[in-house]
Amino acid sequence: MTSTSVETDLTIIGAGPTGLYGAFCAGFRGLRTVVVDALPQVGGQIAALYPEKSVRDVAGLPAVAGRDLVASLQAQADSFGPTYLLGRQATELAYSPDGRPQLTLSDGTRVDTGAVVLTAGIGTFTPRPLPAGEAFLDRGLSYFVPDLAVHTGRDVVVVGGGDSAIDWALALHPIARSVTVVHRRAAFRAHAASVTAAREAGVAFRVNCEVAELSGSDRVERVRLTTKGADDEHLPAGSVIAALGFISDLGPLADWGLELSGRAIHTDQRMQTNLPRVYAAGDVTEYPGKVRLMSVGFGEVATAVNNAAVALDPAASLFPGHSTEAA
Repeated sequence: MTSTSVETDLTIIGAGPTGLYGAFCAGFRGLRTVVVDALPQVGGQIAALYPEKSVRDVAGLPAVAGRDLVASLQAQADSFGPTYLLGRQATELAYSPDGRPQLTLSDGTRVDTGAVVLTAGIGTFTPRPLPAGEAFLDRGLSYFVPDLAVHTGRDVVVVGGGDSAIDWALALHPIARSVTVVHRRAAFRAHAASVTAAREAGVAFRVNCEVAELSGSDRVERVRLTTKGADDEHLPAGSVIAALGFISDLGPLADWGLELSGRAIHTDQRMQTNLPRVYAAGDVTEYPGKVRLMSVGFGEVATAVNNAAVALDPAASLFPGHSTEAA
């Protein structure tokens, strides 16, 4: 465990789209910025769960792949040189005698900061396991698809009936040897149009059945399916992707004394929480009339960052100026 100490003006906890845009807003105001995330890469839920899926609720972009959106947001933030502390959680919050937040990260790093903006999205998310296949995790079994190319030329079995399962099946079908979706029900939670598109594209479906066993020598080679009242079926499988949903929680943030409703953090119109110099934005927040869209999160984090800037320097203007006027 390290004993690194970092001093900064603003710390953003959560490196998803909202957090990345917040880093840009902070940099635009000349604030030294640290971005913390438990995941080893930026992008949050988009990068981990659906990097190839089209995002359609960002103003001015009719459709953009999640991976490309994250890359653009990071490039925008990086123009001001934020410091990324990835692969670690913010575990503890304390205050210095002069009221500055002091964060402790899971690797022992201490961050002395002027203010904190929480952009933790849905919090820490853990995939629901595929009990029959845990022994093959990272040996053919995976829960996310950060890189489609890894599955090129393989027989792919996707387990699940939600949007992620069908989106991944559609994305992998053009490059895989075969794609089969296995779902324990006949009805799908995924959007009906996506299911239809997958069927028409040639994705195979096995419904009303479950994965009973993964087998192989060094890595996954076969999947055994069970269906009530029928013989077991064996499918070839070089990759098994379990898209069974995930369990999310706020992790250590839940113990900081924040005013919460379930996993949501209450904020006021300035996006300030009940804790001094701690703000929040994006899906993690709750207030009357809240709408959980990425586009709303962008506005919320701009509000949070600019109000934090005034808290750091009461003589500063709340309005940051127009980006078109900046060099």
